[in-house]
Amino acid sequence: MNTKIIVVCNQKGGSGKTSLSMLVGGTLALRKHKTLIVDADPQGTATRWAASAEDEAPFPAAIAGLSAAGSKLHREVKKFVGEYEFIVIDCPPAVDSPVPQSALMVSDLALIPIVPSPPDLWAGRGIKALVDNVSSINETLLARLVANMVQTQTTLGKDSLDILNDFGIPLANSKLGLRSVYREAALYGSTVHVFGAKAGKAIAEVDALTDEVLQILGDNPE
Repeated sequence: MNTKIIVVCNQKGGSGKTSLSMLVGGTLALRKHKTLIVDADPQGTATRWAASAEDEAPFPAAIAGLSAAGSKLHREVKKFVGEYEFIVIDCPPAVDSPVPQSALMVSDLALIPIVPSPPDLWAGRGIKALVDNVSSINETLLARLVANMVQTQTTLGKDSLDILNDFGIPLANSKLGLRSVYREAALYGSTVHVFGAKAGKAIAEVDALTDEVLQILGDNPE
């Protein structure tokens, strides 16, 4: 089985790394792709998200807690290669953590969620430097910024989205809005798809992002 590894990282806390990991990973699994989400954050938020699901409706993707692997995360992740179609790694936000660099070493695609606000843009420069450094070793590594918690109805939101285009890492066409249903998904241990019509806009956003990820990785969305 050909395995694609996606790392979700940003050295700035509060950017929505776990939400992005769970929403994209869960959607891939709903589409019948065998998917593993690696919880590499000591806070264990991805693990708690999945554990919140009811027994009769488990979270669709498998979860593996590997935060203790530290700088050896790439070695531990390799053990799952060939067993899953997709491995999604949820990284911790700590600037001094060795985990993001280790994860990027074996990844095909880095997704970098970023809130389009000046403080988040300034703080996000560190992850660009890290991606650039690792790319000299992992020469096939692709990277995309993913605008998260977007409020396009505000002037600041629109201006910040424009600034993202000059960040130095390509901006994904798809973006996620600031929606309470994303938090509800964590509460119920699910993706947004279980909420049906009331989550229509959120479902469309997540599906579009998942389609884009598949296209970037050379797969065809179902």
